[in-house]
Amino acid sequence: MFSRLQSGLRRVITLQEPLVWACLFLVSAGVFAFASLTSEMIEGETHGFDNTVLLMLRQAGEPGIPVGPAWLTKAFEDITSLGGITVLSLVTVFVVVYLMLRRSHRAALFVLGSVLGGWLLSSVLKLGVARPRPDLVPHLVEVYDFSFPSGHAMVSAVTYLTLGALLSRFEERGALRIYYLGAALVLTMLVGTSRVYLGVHYPTDVLGGWCAGIAWASLCWLVARRFLPRRATAATGPES
Repeated sequence: MFSRLQSGLRRVITLQEPLVWACLFLVSAGVFAFASLTSEMIEGETHGFDNTVLLMLRQAGEPGIPVGPAWLTKAFEDITSLGGITVLSLVTVFVVVYLMLRRSHRAALFVLGSVLGGWLLSSVLKLGVARPRPDLVPHLVEVYDFSFPSGHAMVSAVTYLTLGALLSRFEERGALRIYYLGAALVLTMLVGTSRVYLGVHYPTDVLGGWCAGIAWASLCWLVARRFLPRRATAATGPES
C-alpha cells in the first residue's frame, strides 16, 4: 500500500506543470505561515498589531461605532453570512447534488470530502488553540466559539477555492479558469475582512484562517489532479 501511495505521489510531483509546483508551494507556505503565526500569537507578539487594527476600524472615542457609512456595516453583515455554515452548507449540497446528477461521482465525493475535511480541521484547530474572542470593541454580530483561526475565513477559503479549482479543471478556456479562481479568492478575502470589521475576530485570526484554508484547498487540488478525470473526460460523459 505504501509503495502504491509513493508511486501516486511521484506521479503528481513529477508532472512538469507550474500550477502543480505552485500548489505544492502554497501547501508548504500555508502550513509554515500558520505555525509561525500561531506561535507568535500564543507568545503575545501579535497583541499590539491586533488591537491597533481593531481600533482603526472604529470611530475615535466610540468603539461601538465602526468607521464608514451605515450601509458599509450592513454590507459587511451580509458578506459575512457568505462564510457562515448555513450558506456554505447549501452551496456544498447543491454542488454535490449537481455533480451526482451528472454522474460525476468522484467529483461529488471530492467536493464533499474536501469541504467536510476543512470544517473538521477548523474545529480541531479552534479547540486546540482556544483563543478568546476580542473584547476591545463590541461585536456587531453574535458569536459563540473560540477565535483562532477564524472559521469563516478558513472554511470559506476551503469551500470557495475548492469549487473554483474544480470548475477551472473542467474548463478549457484559460480566461474562465482564471475567473473562477479569482472569484473564489475575492469571496474568501471579503468574508475574512468582514470578520475583522465587525469586531468578532482579530486580524491574526483571519490571517491564520486564510493560511490554513489555502493550504488545505491546495492539497485537495493536488489530490484532484491525481484522482479526478481530466477536463475532456468530464466534458464528454460520466466518469463512473
